[in-house]
Amino acid sequence: QAADSKREQFRRYLEKSGVLDTLTKVLVALYEEPEKPNSALDFLKHHLGVSAPENPETEALRLEVAEMKEKYEAVLEENKKLKTKV
Repeated sequence: QAADSKREQFRRYLEKSGVLDTLTKVLVALYEEPEKPNSALDFLKHHLGVSAPENPETEALRLEVAEMKEKYEAVLEENKKLKTKV
């Protein structure tokens, strides 16, 4: 009976956190696909990634990476110019 109680608690947790609803929506989308994809797992991964809200920290890191790429390109260009002077 303890195992049933744990399962029920876990089910309520999944329901409360929206996991069950999200999984159901993605599985329904897969079911309704006219041409089933070769990899159902890739379909699920893609749709779960798209439907998940963007983490603010992830967005901040994306912006930081973009800034660093710009700085890197500028340093490469400056390095190139300095090498031609030498």
